[in-house]
Order: sequence, then C-alpha cells, then structure tokens
Amino acid sequence: MTPSLLMAVLASGFIYGITPGPGVLAVFGIGAARGRRAGAGFLCGHLLGDVVWCSTALIAIVGAREIGSTAFDVLGVISGLYLFWLGLRAIRARRSTAETPQGPARQPFWHGILFGLTNPKAYPVAVATFTALLSSRAELLQWSMLPWLIVLSFVGGLMAYAILIGIVGARQVRTLYQRHELAITRLCGVMFIGFAINALVHALPGLVTNKA
Repeated sequence: MTPSLLMAVLASGFIYGITPGPGVLAVFGIGAARGRRAGAGFLCGHLLGDVVWCSTALIAIVGAREIGSTAFDVLGVISGLYLFWLGLRAIRARRSTAETPQGPARQPFWHGILFGLTNPKAYPVAVATFTALLSSRAELLQWSMLPWLIVLSFVGGLMAYAILIGIVGARQVRTLYQRHELAITRLCGVMFIGFAINALVHALPGLVTNKA
C-alpha cells in the first residue's frame, strides 16, 4: 500500500466522521445538555455504525474495481453526481425557523449505536466520499487490502471523533456552531462539490475511452 493510498483512506474516514450531519448535530446537543462524557458515549456507539457503513462501502468499491474499470467508473460517476447534489443542497440551505430537536438520550452509548446503524444516508455518503477520494488510485485497490482499508478508515474516524469529543462539552463551541451553522453547512457543500468534480474527472474519461 502506497503512502498516497494510505493517506487517502485515512482522509476519507476522517472527513466522513467529522463532516456536519445528523450525527454531529446530535452529539453537539447531547454534549451541551449532559456534558462531554455523554457526548463521548454517543460517539463511541455511533462509531459502530460508521465501521459497518464504511466497510460496506469499501467492499462495494473494491468489488467494482475487481469486476472491471468500467464498473468502478460507473460507480465514480454516480458517486460524483450524488456528492454534487448534496453540495448544491448544502449551498442553497436556509436557516431553519425551528430549532432542531436534539433529544439527549438517557443511555448515550446505545442511542449512538441505534443512531449510527439506522441513518439512511450513511451508506451512500460513505460510498460517495470514499469513491471520490480513492478514484485517482483505483488501480491499486485489491481484495487483499480490504482489512487494512477498513482499519485505516476506522483510524481516520477515530481522529475525527477525538476532535469532536474535545470540543463537544464546551457550550461556547455549540453556541458558535449554531450561530454560524449556515456558513459551515455551505462550506461543506463547496467541499462536497470539490469531491464530486474530482470523482467525475477520474471516472468520465474511462467511460468515454471504453465506449470508443
């Protein structure tokens, strides 16, 4: 495994874990209501869902690569379009008039497990994020690497969650996040569009060549 592939998988796990979404919003609410320990418990439980969805995504990506470059390129185009759509939605987002219910759980760890495993957007976002960042190194992906890919994505997720746990208990941080939530969401939208362009740039030429 080359250093560039290693860093790409680490970055994929990190970005997937730290990008604002339902889980991040939930942990900020739990942390503000019950403190850093409860927020950490939620994230530890939520990590199980991340491992499941990231592992499934990596299996799909490596499987598509092993089937053939065309299958991987098709997956890259679909992922790129999906990320582009998410990015546009984020950029066009408007401030909600009603505060999102945070619902602090009595048992944060078990709540985190349930939350992570039942998030309907987890799998497509994981596939799209990993495909976008790994598309330029697709020729290196093999089934023998899969255990290491999963471990590296897990480490990347842990790094993201360590940062979240460090700041989740501070009420000032949550206040700052809520005050600039719209700007942060739109910035993430720009980032998603950048990933989408990267995925499309690497996938479309392969499809055009194969058709020719």
